[in-house]
Amino acid sequence: MPAQEIYPVVFATFAFVLGACVGSFLNVCIYRLPLGLSVNEPKRSFCPSCKYQIPWSSNLPLVTWVAQRGKCRNCSAPIAARYVLVELLTALLFLGVWWRVAGGPENLGQWCLFIPLATFASLLVVATFIDFEHFIIPDEITWGGAIAGVVFSLGLPQLHGEKWGAITGHLAAAGWSLAGAALGFGLLWLISVLGKAAFGKKTLEFSEPRAFTWTLEGERARLKVGDDEHWWDEMFTNEKDFLVMDCERFVFDGKTREGAEVRFQYERMHLDGTEHDLNFVKFFAGSVRRIFHRRDAMGFGDVKFIACIGAFLGWKAVLFTVMAASVIGALVGGTVIAIGRREWSAKIPFGPYLSLGALIWMFTGPELVAWYLNSIASLPDCSHHRSA
Repeated sequence: MPAQEIYPVVFATFAFVLGACVGSFLNVCIYRLPLGLSVNEPKRSFCPSCKYQIPWSSNLPLVTWVAQRGKCRNCSAPIAARYVLVELLTALLFLGVWWRVAGGPENLGQWCLFIPLATFASLLVVATFIDFEHFIIPDEITWGGAIAGVVFSLGLPQLHGEKWGAITGHLAAAGWSLAGAALGFGLLWLISVLGKAAFGKKTLEFSEPRAFTWTLEGERARLKVGDDEHWWDEMFTNEKDFLVMDCERFVFDGKTREGAEVRFQYERMHLDGTEHDLNFVKFFAGSVRRIFHRRDAMGFGDVKFIACIGAFLGWKAVLFTVMAASVIGALVGGTVIAIGRREWSAKIPFGPYLSLGALIWMFTGPELVAWYLNSIASLPDCSHHRSA
């Protein structure tokens, strides 16, 4: 086989294997960052159940999880399929990035973009899986990613269509990166503020105290106030949301309190200066005079996250990503409602939609926009037609 045919296969294979190895490290970040743990200490991965530090021979990406049938070698505790999924997803993304930047003659000379775009894809993976599980995106990903995007843009101006070598090209690319970060941050911040003003605060006052019950049903809790019923997890979008009940009577843990004000933050209940974990509460009830509910239109982590996306991909990508994420979110929400699974959409934060929108832009966004604009331009002009 000629060398010119062998090299693409070798480099593509290397990109896939590198992605799987990086995915193994991303699993460490996904587990440790939300817990405030160092990603460097301990240096080796460990079992979440028995804390056994895994030797390299038992930590081969894609291989070990399958070979050990998803169980810890030391304690046989199950290891979530998320670990092998992250490794496979990262491997495929690295492979896709390589073909995007160096997969054809028209892309020769762009191979140096593999490093920044692969780094960006890794940030998207970490942000998505952490947001899914914890409804947060750590600052190490958002602000750290935004800084990395500006630095990469300054060193590799091709990220923003500028030429490498001339100082003006490097400075222009850094400027485009900062502009993308600023536009993304400002746009989602404005949406967040307007959304909170329009939908974020809700107060219900009852002329007569209304009976309510809170009941844990399996893994979910149901709140019933009068004739209205709500799933508890659908009332909160992130950990900062809260609900306050001004109760005439509150019955909890075998005690009845008169004139109690109870504050809730999803899994926490604050009562008489004491915090209770709702995961261990089965039931409480009473009568309520007033309910105040405050929830954000989106978490502030999403605002910082789009700044990271803009720093790497620029202002056009910001507009495309926000639009694509909104459309995808609407389609997912409409689909799960249609199949009677409304609670599924309530558990999906906005960060994964932003990640998917950014990936679409990175792999095929400019081509999609060009196709759409050409389709619009090719429509027949009916402005000169007159009805008979």
